[in-house]
Amino acid sequence: MHPTNIAMISDFFHPNVGGVENHIYMLSSYLIRRGHKVIVITHSHPPDRVGVRWLLPCLKVYYIPFPAIASSATLPNFFTFMPYFRNIVLREHISLIHAHASLSSLGHEGILHAHLFGIRTVFTDHSLFGFADAASILTNKLLAGTLRNVDAVICVSHTGRENTVLRGELYHQVGDDPKSIMVNDNVYVIPNTLVADQFQPDPDFVEPPGQITIVVLARLAYRKGIDLLVATAPRICEAFPQVKFRIGGDGPKLIELLQMREKYRLQDRIELLGPVRPTDVRSVLTKGSIFMNTSLTESFGIAMLEAACAGLYVVSTRVGGVPEILPQDMISFANPDADDVFRAIEEAVKIVSMGRHDPLRAHARVKSFYDWGAVTERTERVYDSVLKSESRSLQERMHRTMQLGLFAGPIYTTILIVECIFFLFLEHFWPREDIDYVTQHWDDRNLTKFDSGQADYMPSVAEAQDTSRPA
Repeated sequence: MHPTNIAMISDFFHPNVGGVENHIYMLSSYLIRRGHKVIVITHSHPPDRVGVRWLLPCLKVYYIPFPAIASSATLPNFFTFMPYFRNIVLREHISLIHAHASLSSLGHEGILHAHLFGIRTVFTDHSLFGFADAASILTNKLLAGTLRNVDAVICVSHTGRENTVLRGELYHQVGDDPKSIMVNDNVYVIPNTLVADQFQPDPDFVEPPGQITIVVLARLAYRKGIDLLVATAPRICEAFPQVKFRIGGDGPKLIELLQMREKYRLQDRIELLGPVRPTDVRSVLTKGSIFMNTSLTESFGIAMLEAACAGLYVVSTRVGGVPEILPQDMISFANPDADDVFRAIEEAVKIVSMGRHDPLRAHARVKSFYDWGAVTERTERVYDSVLKSESRSLQERMHRTMQLGLFAGPIYTTILIVECIFFLFLEHFWPREDIDYVTQHWDDRNLTKFDSGQADYMPSVAEAQDTSRPA
């Protein structure tokens, strides 16, 4: 694939830290390493994270002055974002937009505006959503409107692909039979991954005689199944006197964990670490033998992959894309109910106690399964197919948008028409000749220390955050 100018767009990026944020950063870093130019467009973070910043190795980030309203997501702005978007993609000579996350308003709007500039679009969905509650219904309709004219969609698991296809209506009828449908051929599955060398087991760590430590690292929220943890932890401690818990994370369910620990007087058996910095994740994981995940929904589950890479045996609820992550002999599954979670922990304690799980071998296996270089190559192939495909005309986009439904179709089509008028307005009153185009780019020679011939190293987003500087 020829070097391409790519813009990653999402509400979720540094200085926040999470699965989506780390995915965008690592993918951008490896794309830069392979010769592409990559920038990131996201919203601002008070008090002073606004404007242009640089992250290692040479990733330029535009922080648009939009505040987040909830969970780091911005309010859909549509036309307010257009002037910023136009200025950035023109001055940076962007030819491909890659948006991330279903709840990212900036990602949806970037895909909506891109066709006006002849820019091709790719969308990656990182999460699973339902179909029944009001929030999911609204989010799914917004997603369907955005993906109606996107050039390609990437999902992080096969389960996530099924979920996204249904939510985004990424299928078409075959023949005259309305029940005969087929998934669009522009939907791909590319799993998440990690840098295995950053999660090496601690060869010097040995559990105290007769003790087994269960590690939990998650956001303490309902979706992560913390209610299951609260219900099963006392039973586990009672049944297995040798078991201790180390729980890291923060969230609304922290109070319930504190109350549970106080009620059953388990202060010496359950250690609550609070928020854990990304740079400290490995040190927390390598001080345990079993990793416990009780999520109620999970598209991929990068935390479990990190734990397995660090040498822990994994216990998880069988939800979403979790069964696709690890081989059967490295994980014990449970249904999302307290009795079955207890059974799975009992199985894991027996496996670890009998020495049937080798941390170093587990790390080597995960390292052979997952690699950012392979993920980047697969993503490049998606980009290449998109850039070589024929783009849709405005008339075809309007026709496809009208098919969204009796109410959503006309609404989205109206937005599409008004967007075109606003674009012409900007073209007239802010001519392209007045834009300050980028003419000098980062010197690739500054990446020599990242070349495989000298050092096979790529910083994590946690390491890069300390080097962020205004442009």
